[in-house]
Amino acid sequence: MSRLKISLLALLALAVPLQAQPRRPMTLIDMIEAPQLSDPQVSPDGRQVLFVMSKPDWKANTRISHIWRVNADGSGLVQMTNGVKGESSPHWSPDGKLIAFLGRKPSSSAEGGSEETTQIYLIHNNGGEAEQLTEHSTAVSSISWSPDGESLYFLSSDPKTEEEKKRDKQKDDVYAFDEDYKQTHLWRVRIAGKGEKKLTDGNFSDTAYSLSRDGKKIVLSRAPTPRFGDSDQSEVFVTDASGAGEIQLTHNRVAESNIEISPDNSQVLFTAGANRKFETYYNSNLFVVPSGGGEARLLLPDFPYGIDDARWSRDGRSVFMLCNMGVHNELHQLDLDSRTPKQLTDGAHALGSWSLFESGSRHLFILNEPQNPGEVYVWGPDMSAPAPVTRILEYVARDFELPRVEKIQWKGADGVIVEGVLTYPLGYQEGKRYPLVVDTHGGPQSSDKLVFGSWSQYKPVLAAKGYAVLQPNYRGSTGYGNAFLRDMVGHYFNQAHLDVMAGVDYLIQRGIADPERLVKMGWSAGGHMTNKMITFTDRFKAASSGAGAGNWISMYAQSDVRSYRTPWFGGTPWQKDAPISVYWDNSPLKDVWKVKTPTIFLVGEKDVRVPMPQSVEMHRALKTNGVPTRLYVAPREPHGWGELRHQLFKMNVELEWFEKYAMGRSYTWEKVPGEAEKEPTTSSSR
Repeated sequence: MSRLKISLLALLALAVPLQAQPRRPMTLIDMIEAPQLSDPQVSPDGRQVLFVMSKPDWKANTRISHIWRVNADGSGLVQMTNGVKGESSPHWSPDGKLIAFLGRKPSSSAEGGSEETTQIYLIHNNGGEAEQLTEHSTAVSSISWSPDGESLYFLSSDPKTEEEKKRDKQKDDVYAFDEDYKQTHLWRVRIAGKGEKKLTDGNFSDTAYSLSRDGKKIVLSRAPTPRFGDSDQSEVFVTDASGAGEIQLTHNRVAESNIEISPDNSQVLFTAGANRKFETYYNSNLFVVPSGGGEARLLLPDFPYGIDDARWSRDGRSVFMLCNMGVHNELHQLDLDSRTPKQLTDGAHALGSWSLFESGSRHLFILNEPQNPGEVYVWGPDMSAPAPVTRILEYVARDFELPRVEKIQWKGADGVIVEGVLTYPLGYQEGKRYPLVVDTHGGPQSSDKLVFGSWSQYKPVLAAKGYAVLQPNYRGSTGYGNAFLRDMVGHYFNQAHLDVMAGVDYLIQRGIADPERLVKMGWSAGGHMTNKMITFTDRFKAASSGAGAGNWISMYAQSDVRSYRTPWFGGTPWQKDAPISVYWDNSPLKDVWKVKTPTIFLVGEKDVRVPMPQSVEMHRALKTNGVPTRLYVAPREPHGWGELRHQLFKMNVELEWFEKYAMGRSYTWEKVPGEAEKEPTTSSSR
């Protein structure tokens, strides 16, 4: 054949559209390997956006994050950093020429070796090598530019004393329980000369801060210690830019969040899970307090939604709010004169990592939806809907067959409307019944939303295996008003578990769920619910309890936090005339003798929120009573597992358990990419 004919055939081939590859179901590996976007930050001129993108590194056994930049119109995607350990927390300088971020570097340890500490780095927006700004003795966090661009503020814990370092080296390191911490304080570092100055000092921890727009004031959230369990004792303070002249603005026993001073420096905004009297255990509400001192005012006492985040408008005449509305959350704007909130966005999605443009007219956020794990989006008052800035994860909907996801509602046992998220199995056919996985969220002060899924809630993979998935926002969830949330006050398991079973029965009634193939799973409060359900009913054929509580009496002392558990049971188990019967009556362990459901338990070895003994108590009870059970402990892991192999194990072992006991079929474990093929791993070999 002549060269001319070959060229003509090649041109004809190019003219014919390529056949699109058929979409395939997602696997566990597919879910883990999806990039995750976070922390979008718009440049001062509004033309460019920084964000963090993390990807799994199987060799390092963790996700590695780098900083990327993209033009606001979606063009010009560029990777800005590429350190081996990754980077995070990008912040534009006020003139847009420099980018500050956090990275890790080795530093000498007490033993003469090296350990990694997080430090501040600077890189020019036009590229080049990053320069390390701080040489701080302890890890740096929470960085902010001063408005003049001459300094950066940051938080850091106090270093060990020379005596403590000496004792560590000698292994003379016995410590006092609950006292093995260092206080955290606010620092400032100059860009020119790199000089550092400690702005606050004392027997307290600054847990968060915010700078005024003119750089003259600092608002701080201050707690007795940096421990999570003491966050309810935090208070709001305001100081001048040097850290001097402090004024305490709040005097209560609730944790304040989202602290920010108004543009004219006259008022401080914050959110707190409290009512007007600062009584605790309410949906997160919006407060303002005079910056010179005075009474804090609740701005929206009858607002039906939880306020997850809040920001002053640029003119100070309104407040923007990110509000939890149950299965979705949306931007709202509150006019301070009329006290009338207006909803700005609406959709089947969840918004996160929200920030404002310098002009205040546009908003930037990560938008997560059932067909996309989360892209950077922008929204402004001239737009009918949020518009994507990035399109990094569009391949998910293009390459994979994804399930149908929708909001559903049903009546609880007492007639109250309950809401949830239903994921249909792939290839769903109306009139055909399917196995149902009931996955309950953590918190419990939280709510499941219309989102893609994660390593702990791998809905696309369950749907690919033929399961329907119900995520009920049971009583105690946020976003449905205070009465709905406070149903747990005085009795954790009042209507919550009945709401879950009512949702199951609703799907059976609709002809979707097979009553003979029901499965229960959940993590944290979702694990508490799993432990309750297997002691409440034997209708589930298989169950997985992740980091769940079984005995509220022992849990009260074991956990690192107690503040919101006290209202559940009407007091502590240590006080005179303690409500021990309430604690015990709400403990799944009380009725563990009833359990017939084969159940696995999973927990992190270093979990201080719901410590391992809770899972041990439940597991040993089931094992003694002859119920099929396994307890899997992940070394090094806290409450939320971070190591990739542990996440994959969790999903694999659950699927194998569900397939065996609910479906009566075998399951082949998914392997780490690139590893040699081996015989399928089974739970009996673990």
